[in-house]
Order: sequence, then C-alpha cells, then structure tokens
Amino acid sequence: MSSVIPVRLPENPYEIAIAYGSLNQLGNYLKQLNLGKKVLLVSNQEIFDHYGKIVITSLQEAGFDAYTHAIPEGEVHKTLDSIARLYDTALENRLERSSTMVALGGGVVGDMTGFAAATWLRGINFVQVPTSLLAMVDASIGGKTGVNHPNGKNLIGAFYQPRLVLIDPQVLKTLPVREFRAGMAEVIKYGVIWDEDLFAKLEQEERLDDFAGLSEELLQIILTRSCQAKADVVQEDEKEAGLRAILNYGHTIGHGIESLTGYSAINHGEAVAMGMVAAGRIATKLEMWTQEEEKRQNNLIQKAGLPIYIPANLDSEAAIALLQTDKKVKAGKVRFILPTEIGKVTITDRVSSDIVREAIDEIKAA
Repeated sequence: MSSVIPVRLPENPYEIAIAYGSLNQLGNYLKQLNLGKKVLLVSNQEIFDHYGKIVITSLQEAGFDAYTHAIPEGEVHKTLDSIARLYDTALENRLERSSTMVALGGGVVGDMTGFAAATWLRGINFVQVPTSLLAMVDASIGGKTGVNHPNGKNLIGAFYQPRLVLIDPQVLKTLPVREFRAGMAEVIKYGVIWDEDLFAKLEQEERLDDFAGLSEELLQIILTRSCQAKADVVQEDEKEAGLRAILNYGHTIGHGIESLTGYSAINHGEAVAMGMVAAGRIATKLEMWTQEEEKRQNNLIQKAGLPIYIPANLDSEAAIALLQTDKKVKAGKVRFILPTEIGKVTITDRVSSDIVREAIDEIKAA
C-alpha cells in the first residue's frame, strides 16, 4: 500500500512518498535525487535506538557517507543553542553545499534540522523522514522550519522546502499513544478547514485514539488525505501571504497555551485541540457556524482522546496578551482562523479581546 503526492511549487517542487516498509529504502530514494555523498542524519536518541541502524545501513548501501547528530528530546530544546551544536557537527564532518541533512523524527527534529539546513552554507539539501503522526501529516510538509524564542514559539525560522518527504507508516507502531493522539489533532484540523469528506470518514470510525485500533486502510486514507490537503494549500500559498494561514486553525490560542504551560505539561497536539475548541466556541458566539457543528468538532476531538477543556488555572489575560506576539498578527491586529462550516474556514481580525476572554473562560475545566 503506497502513494505519492507531488508538491507542485514553482521553484522547489518535491514529492511526499507514503509507503509501508520504505525506511530501509531511504538510500535508494536519495540516490534518485542525485545528491552529494555526505549525509548528516539528525534525530534524538530514542528514535536512533529504534531506527538509526536501519537508516544508516540503507544510506551506506546506496553509497553515501553517513554521519549522525543527536538532538535532546522535547520542545524545550528547540533553541538556537541546539542549532549551534548541530552546526558544530556539520563543520566537524565538512558538510558541503551538495551535502544533505536528513531529519529522522518528529516535528521538533524536522523544524530544527530544516532550519540548520537552510542556514548552513546558505542552504544545503534537506530531507524529511517523519516518525510521528503529527510530523507526517503536518510539520514535515510545506517548508516551515525554525526554533522557539523564550517569548514565543517558532519566532525564529525560515521557509525552506525539503527535497523529499518519506513516510513509512510502520514506524507509528513504536509511537507513544499520547503522541499518536497529538497527531490526530492535526488530522481533525484538515477535516474542519479543508476536507469535509475526511471529517465525515473520521466520524464514522469507532475509535481514533490509538494506532492499534486503526486498520492499514484507514491509516493510509488519513495520511494521504491529510498530506494532500497540506500540499494543496502550500501549492497555492507557499509563504503564507494569505490562504496558508488557514493551516494555523487552532494554533493561535493553542500556541499561547503551550507557551504558558512551559512547552512540557501540554504537548503541541493537545494545545491545538484546545485551540480548535476555543476557535469553535468563538465562531459559535459570533454566529459564524452552528452549535451543532461546534458539537460535531468537539465530539471528534474527544473521540481521538484529546482534551476539549482548557486547564482551569490558565491565566486568560496572559493568553490574550500572548496573542499579540503571534506570527499572524498584521498591523497590530490578531488574525483568527474561524470555521464557517465543516470543511471551510475564514480569516478575520474582527475578534475582540472580550469575545476571546469569554470563549476561554467558558471552556475551562471545572
């Protein structure tokens, strides 16, 4: 079971290849791209322990010189200090402009490796091999790379497209359940913003909260339709001049929740889920969609084992203040992505702080 999704960009087109068992074929995929001989494989230790040997062997058998660099696990390490250590490894192994950095891991590894590749020697080859559901359907596609600033998420970064995204669904079997659920938040997001049929398909399923409960066929549908949705949007708006902002549905308030909880107590997918619930509530309060549609969204989020309430102790005023540092602020106004029906959203800067405050307070856990 496999599929290939082209990302048709005018300057840097590439493919998303989704194929079971493809991890041990990475070297052959890279060979077809006519890349330089040196490859730096970037991951964290846990992923290396599971898949490092398979990937390195594949690269070496295809004739590449493979080097490795381990990034400490977790969003708290997504910093310029970590990038500096990655640069040290690149220098130590004399990476050239024809060389390649391969990101083997989740969204944090992908974002950081992409940023390092974009800035080392003013840009070298970059390949994404996502190992989490969240990275497969979202973070690995579209060329957004970067690190966090102490005062905000992903404030330092660059648009830098990969040469290839290689997805092997089999690696999800070693993904912790909580991380699988985090990825489902992004899948549900695509259903709300772009793909009503995907949303309806997910509604029909009995369980969405565990990899073990999904058939291979359903997983292939989830991956293919989510990746296609991301590719469709990125092709129309590579650098977020307009339409691409809809991919941030749930992220505006979600990023604030992540920041206020120190990027550790709540993971990215859980924060996005809370952000979607908040955006859905704002849309209902503004009569942009119906209470029934809001309920359908929240039921699906809950079915995926994700939270539909914001922590009771979250400071609403601090969350509202953080919105002003969001990358989507334009001319001092916060732009919200709000649903108008299942499968469609709109971008608006006409949401008052009072409405945001009310929505947050209404969905706080009792």
